[in-house]
Amino acid sequence: MKADPRPSLFISDLHLAPDQPATQARFFAWLAGVAPGARAVYILGDLFEAWPGDDFLADPFAAAVAAALAKLGQAGVPVYLLHGNRDFMLGAAFCAATGARLLAEPEVVAVAGGNALLLHGDSLCTDDDVYQGFRRLVRDPAWQQAMLAKPLAERVAIARQMRERSESDKDGKNETIMDVNAEAVAEAFRRAGCSVMIHGHTHRPARHDLVVDGAACVRWVLPDWYDGRGGYLRCDAAGCALIDY
Repeated sequence: MKADPRPSLFISDLHLAPDQPATQARFFAWLAGVAPGARAVYILGDLFEAWPGDDFLADPFAAAVAAALAKLGQAGVPVYLLHGNRDFMLGAAFCAATGARLLAEPEVVAVAGGNALLLHGDSLCTDDDVYQGFRRLVRDPAWQQAMLAKPLAERVAIARQMRERSESDKDGKNETIMDVNAEAVAEAFRRAGCSVMIHGHTHRPARHDLVVDGAACVRWVLPDWYDGRGGYLRCDAAGCALIDY
């Protein structure tokens, strides 16, 4: 059987929000103009600035995003999602509305003639003890169940407070602490048994070449879509490349 020549596309950290219409418009343009030529689209976390629960789909903003993703799937391009540190409560109803498939993290997929390890990236930032404690809390099913039992308006307010606190906490942290830990990266490569890693979260797009246990490895970091920026990773039989958008 002839190999599919279409590329796999990877994006993350769009941080879509009702008060960011320009970013939403650019994402919709990308979905309509670039994504239809893909073999698959992978969204590696933080599609939304916040996601208070799948009942938020009733909001016109959220419904428009879901409809745009569903249209891509209906055109024959599968969409895959990872949770980020902002949209960790995306669930089954969102997937049903969009046709997207929620992946476990970490996930290994076939890319560019080999395998690639997919993560959001926050799990690699192990030097930030405070953040890792927060991550464990919000990904706890019991915590999420208790949160979802609250009225939607209250959850929206809590999400806003959490974002504000997160931004405030960043101001007092060393930039190095908020980046990935080298040993955490190496250990992730070892566990996955592959030589390519793709993640977002740090907002520091780059290709990093490294050696793990004598083997050459590549770590791709995806760009964020803040302040008019944006981009994606394109992977096909010729290899992978970061593309500005």
